[in-house]
Amino acid sequence: MTSAMPAGAGRKDVQRTITPIDGSVYVERPLATRDEVTAAIAQARATQDAWRRRTVEERAAALTALVNAFVAKRDDIAKEITWQMGRPIRYSPSEVRGFEERARYMITVAPQALADIDVGPKPDFRRFIRRDPLGVVLVIAPWNYPYLTAVNAVVPALMAGNAVLLKHSHQTPLCAERMQQAAEEAGLPEGLLAALHMSQQTTAEVIRHLGVDHVAFTGSVAGGAAVEQAAAGRFIGLGLELGGKDPAYVRADADLAHAVENLMDGAFFNSGQSCCGIERIYVHECLFDAFVEQAAALTRGYVLGDPTMPEVTLGPMVRTSAAEFVRAQVAEAVRQGARALIDEKAFPESRPGTPYLAPQILVDVDHGMRVMREETFGPVVGIMKVRSDEEAIALMNDSDYGLTAAVWTADEDAAVAIGDRLKTGTVFMNRCDYLDPALAWTGVKNSGRGVTLSVLGYEHLTRPKSFHLRLRTRA
Repeated sequence: MTSAMPAGAGRKDVQRTITPIDGSVYVERPLATRDEVTAAIAQARATQDAWRRRTVEERAAALTALVNAFVAKRDDIAKEITWQMGRPIRYSPSEVRGFEERARYMITVAPQALADIDVGPKPDFRRFIRRDPLGVVLVIAPWNYPYLTAVNAVVPALMAGNAVLLKHSHQTPLCAERMQQAAEEAGLPEGLLAALHMSQQTTAEVIRHLGVDHVAFTGSVAGGAAVEQAAAGRFIGLGLELGGKDPAYVRADADLAHAVENLMDGAFFNSGQSCCGIERIYVHECLFDAFVEQAAALTRGYVLGDPTMPEVTLGPMVRTSAAEFVRAQVAEAVRQGARALIDEKAFPESRPGTPYLAPQILVDVDHGMRVMREETFGPVVGIMKVRSDEEAIALMNDSDYGLTAAVWTADEDAAVAIGDRLKTGTVFMNRCDYLDPALAWTGVKNSGRGVTLSVLGYEHLTRPKSFHLRLRTRA
């Protein structure tokens, strides 16, 4: 049962995507009117009723065709990612590969995740639990990893028998269109996966007034709070993947060169615009000086510039205001006693008033500084010296966030023991900034709620239905 949206359906507003590469308008799209949104939800509901009755095997064949159609456009998709949000073209194709990896895994694991649960024998009875689809799932995806975040919910939602409405950020509208196009080319029923360009107000009204049965949101803590507020009283499921201030700990027994290489990539890839990027590093005192020296040397080798050029390894941030926020956070830390190791003048493209920002390493930092507490979401990392595992654990847990944490060590048992004490959704050893689709992707504290990926991801996109069947009514 759906409720009517507020009046005022006829006005057509336009959203404009400003590319950070040169500040020009890259995409213009009309925002959906309320009448159009209402029609899309009605179509999704009608289509989902038949889709849910298809077997898991039939859905798997259709979704595999969707993935194949999507991957076939990989070159065009990669270029669009670069122009929409500024990632260097040498890295954009990796998003398509990641999309494919996660989608194919979730398709493969669906029969196991969606199978009836036999609760065991009981004389004269058959008892089992079945996973029923929820209905219509609204997926709200961000710009920083527009396909990798969306695929986490879109593919398993469809595999579970749901319909999907997909709203991407105004920065990456072509991504939603590409996914709908792949669905159409794969022969999925019309309206089963529908891309909608909506304003924040319309999106809130959809959650508040219309017939969506689950919302999967990836974005800021403030955005997650707005989704919760819009859904209040509707008693629908919410999956919220929010911010991060992810830490790493380099123990005394770590492979130093490997730690430096991986952690700088984890800090600066995508210009640091990653919810699970490394934003703070704690290094054992016996390795601290060497780690900092090698990290600074590696960072000075980055090439900042036009991301359409193949030699560029660091592109612009998504917009000038984001870069200015990071500049202000760094400047404040320096005023409070932090020391910046990277000379911004060595990166000529890095200029105030533009989205182009040099990478930065800060030492002499502490947790009294915002740069070590608040999400930066830019190419900046603070590094602190620690004397023990105990000190590292305390500092890693001293955060309002808990998405991932990484430990560099040669001792697997130590990594597990440390991980058991960390308040986080994922513990890495000797790697970071990666999602394994076989593992649950989840966060604690202000990093969100709910689970995507793995067999557990299907639990949030379905509801359990118990069957209690008496086979014999008389002795």
